[in-house]
Amino acid sequence: MIIRGIVFVALGSLCYGILATIVKLAYNEGYTTEEVTFAQYSIGWIVLGGMALRAFIQKKKKEQEYHIPRKYSVLWLVLAGTSLGFTGVFYYRAVLYIPVSLCIVLLMQSVWMGVVLEAILERKRPETNKIIAVLLVLIGTLLATEVYKDVNGISWQGVSWGMLGALSYTISLYTSNRIGLELSNKKRSFWMMTGGFTVVTIAALPVLMGDFSWSVFYPWGILLAVFGTVLPPLLMNKGMPLTGMGLGSIIVSLEIPVSVSMAFLFLGERINSVQWGGVGLIIFSIVLLNVNRLRKK
Repeated sequence: MIIRGIVFVALGSLCYGILATIVKLAYNEGYTTEEVTFAQYSIGWIVLGGMALRAFIQKKKKEQEYHIPRKYSVLWLVLAGTSLGFTGVFYYRAVLYIPVSLCIVLLMQSVWMGVVLEAILERKRPETNKIIAVLLVLIGTLLATEVYKDVNGISWQGVSWGMLGALSYTISLYTSNRIGLELSNKKRSFWMMTGGFTVVTIAALPVLMGDFSWSVFYPWGILLAVFGTVLPPLLMNKGMPLTGMGLGSIIVSLEIPVSVSMAFLFLGERINSVQWGGVGLIIFSIVLLNVNRLRKK
């Protein structure tokens, strides 16, 4: 069973890892961030809505699907889901200014942001292994981005968008496993996607009312919806219960080398041995963060 879980989580990570490359290819054809995000989230919202509705009317799942949610659970899920929309807008905006390999490194700043957020909200000092992991992430980021070589040569606008994406991603990770747990995964995914779709629609409204290129829906919108909105939550929801959060979180880190490799193969971006070393440090920090969970399991 655990092998199946590893396969599901690894496939979900693979899906997330190719997103930025697909976005970059869409940009190369002249599409904008607003067009790309709206196409992805609108298709994803429709598909997840259809899946949630189908599950709702299936009599064999009546006990699970008809469970009465806690008061305001749906509202909280929608609010938490807005962080998904912000992540998409910020992360895809960063892809405009900086290489994909740098974007994924910035997104992984969610590792140390999550530790800080947890310490603030739960009002407790982080464990020693978490502090060490945070330091490793920061060192790995410096190596992977090589920002120390040419401070003026890097697009700080792109870095700013990437860090905002990491912050919103951190919030979505923190809230997704704490809100509306009495609802089914399909319902939770749909309501969170509703919040994300709302944010993306508001951000794209000026373009929607103007010169919106509807041709972005095929193939880019479909590809991004499948690999960024539909498949990952389904695969993760199936795999995580089998692997557990500790092992699952480590497998999810495969997203980093996958994203860098895709950028190398399809965009011609190159990364040297020092940068790979930085990527390795970030992955090792994720392992370090979850080692206690694995020991307990």
